[in-house]
Parts: sequence; C-alpha cells; structure tokens
Amino acid sequence: MKTVKFFYKNTTQDLVVPDDTPVLTSKVDQLASDRAGIDIVREAMEHPIDSPRLKELAKGKPDCVIIISDHTRPVPSPDILPNMIAELREGNPDIKITLLVSTGFHRPTTIEELRGKLGDALYEEFKDNIVVHDAHDPSKNVKVGVLPSGPDCILDKVAVNASLLVSEGFIEPHFFAGFSGGRKSILPGIADAVTVMGNHCSKFIDSPYSRTGILDHNPMHEDMLAAARMAKLAFIVNVVIDENKKTVAAFAGNFETAHRKGCDFIADYVCVKPAPADIVITTNGGYPLDQNAYQSPKGMTAGEATCKDGGVIIMLASCTDGTGGDFFYHIIADEPDIETAYQKFLATPQEKTAPDQWCSQIFARVARKYKVIFVAEPEQKEMIEGLKVTYAPNLEEAYKLARQIKGENASLTCIPNGISVVVRD
Repeated sequence: MKTVKFFYKNTTQDLVVPDDTPVLTSKVDQLASDRAGIDIVREAMEHPIDSPRLKELAKGKPDCVIIISDHTRPVPSPDILPNMIAELREGNPDIKITLLVSTGFHRPTTIEELRGKLGDALYEEFKDNIVVHDAHDPSKNVKVGVLPSGPDCILDKVAVNASLLVSEGFIEPHFFAGFSGGRKSILPGIADAVTVMGNHCSKFIDSPYSRTGILDHNPMHEDMLAAARMAKLAFIVNVVIDENKKTVAAFAGNFETAHRKGCDFIADYVCVKPAPADIVITTNGGYPLDQNAYQSPKGMTAGEATCKDGGVIIMLASCTDGTGGDFFYHIIADEPDIETAYQKFLATPQEKTAPDQWCSQIFARVARKYKVIFVAEPEQKEMIEGLKVTYAPNLEEAYKLARQIKGENASLTCIPNGISVVVRD
C-alpha cells in the first residue's frame, strides 16, 4: 500500500491506496534547482526572446504599467517584480511605475492580499501606485478595437494610456485557454466585462480546441492574442513553478513567442496519458486556486479526461471563499437539474453570454456525465449541494461513498494536483 497526498488549502488530504494505483502527476519537480528564483528570472531577462532588453524599452518612456496577477494566482512576484523594476530604472531612472492588478472577472484583491503577494517592502514602496482593475466599471475602461470573433475589445484605461505596458505571469495548463500566462494578462486580466463575456461565450467553451494544453486553432486563444496586440503589450516575464510554487524556469521578451516557448517547454513536463478508472480523485492544487467553487472546474476537467463513462469524480477544493461568484452559482442552482442548465448554456448566443457562464458550463459538462462528490469545508455544504453535486466533509468519506456507488473493487486513478497536468493521449 502507498499514501497519496492530495493538495487541499495549504496542506493535503491523504489516502492509502494499493501500490498499483495510477497517480498522474507532472514532471515539473524534475526541474528542481538550487538556484534562487530571482536569479532564474534575472538570467531570462538578460536574454529576452525576440525583444530588446526591458531597460532598452524603458528609455525615453515617462511611465510604465506592470500588469501583475491577483490573489487567485500563485505567481511568485518577489522573484519577478524586483528584476523588472530594476531594469526599468536602469533604462530610465525617472520612469514612473504603476502596478495594475489583473483581476479579470474576479473580486477585487484586498490590501492584505496585495501585501502578502508583494511582500512588505514592495507593497510599501508602491502602495500609492497600485491600481486594481475593475471589469464591471465602464468608466475605467476604454474601447481599443474589435476582437476577431466580433465583440468590442475594451481594456483598462490605465493600461491603454501607458507609455510602456509590460506584465508578469506564470505558465501552467489552463482548462479552456490551453495555458495560462502571456496574452491572458490582457484578456481576461484587464478587460472589461463586455469583452470577457464575448470571448468566453458558450460556442467557444464548447469548441474541442478550447481545452487544456491546446493553443492551435483555439478560438479563445486567438481572441486573447488579438487583444494583447491592441493593448500594445511590449514585454512579458513569465515563469514556470513546481509543486511547491517555486520558480524553476523563466521566459522573458515578446508576449507571443516568449510565451509560446514557455508553453512548449512546460508541455514536456505536464502531459500525462489517461489511466481510465471508475473513480478519479482530483484537486485544484490547494491554495490559492481552491478558495472558491468558481475555480473548481479546472481540476474537474483533469478528472474528466481519465474517468470511465458513468464513473465517479471526487473533487477536492476547500471553497473557503464561497462560490467565487453569485452568477456562477445561480446559473446552475436556479435550474431544476444539471442537464437543463447545460442545454441552456449551449443555446446562449455570444452577445448574451452571462457573467461566469463559462465556468458554470464546464462544471455542468462534467457533472452531467459523471457522479461528482465534492470535498469542501463544512460551512460550504449547502452551496456545494446547490451546484447539483454531492457534498463530502473529507476525502475518506468521499472515497467511501464512491466505492458504495461503484463497488468495492472499483478501479481508482489519483490526480494530486489537477491543474498541473494535461491528461491526453
């Protein structure tokens, strides 16, 4: 027998399973390095891909906006931002630097979360020059063009008015954009709600190319690239992190080619073959992405990719922050059953996309096909059941219930971190 540790909050929930149980994990930890993350980033910035050095781009620019991630992303900003700031000031000591928090469609990042993300020193230095993006305030955003798929491209004025626009980020598998990072800093990162909803429409979510690990022919990715071009995103610094959220690789330079090189790099480490099973256990990788139900379809799609028809998916996400969005919750909870909700999504035209519909649609896609048992904090039981899935207080109880459903001899596949792998043949 062996013990498998599944990420949950800042710890794990563990399960003892037979030795031959498949455990699908990425190989990112093979990149483990004794080097400090800040040094890895510095070296990448000294050799940018298809771009001048950041210090060269800063020359003659009175100001620069650095797009930074919000509280839902484990981007190691202390490895990245000091390097970016130093280079900007090396190129132009008088440059004014603003940090723009790319909340996308998420709730605003709090002061405490910003301090935790940046560290005390950086927060104190920039606290008067931090702007938190608001997708829902049209007065703070401005149209810069039209996306290839038709919707207006409306972005944060702070970014649009910048003399130089750059961004930090990290690259990992993404459940409909293929991979995170790069162009996602713009769309959805600093885009208006109108633009986000147009890009995240049901037709695009339903596309077989809008899946984990796929960029080519992905209609959402193509819109995102166009938005980044319209925003004039000049430079990115994206990193790859291991299971302990430590920087192990970095890619800097042109937002398209540097990002693509990073995606190609990580694909070699995160792609795993399916191990079809009656029961699949998956997670959202623990904190910060397991804070709410809205993010949970990310881990669920990893389970979807290897669960047998009619099987059981056990999803672990603490949901300490609740639903993550009332719209996400009520689109499903207010319908009589999961199938009705799913068909409603498919029938929704692009211009009528509802807020958070995309995550709800993927959640429903999984829940209509598989029995989903959701492990979350006890106070979230009613919310979880409102999403038309079964609540369990811990992994042990969830697995016991799954075996009651599928039988004591049911096969099992374990995915300790569902957002770190791309499950495909």
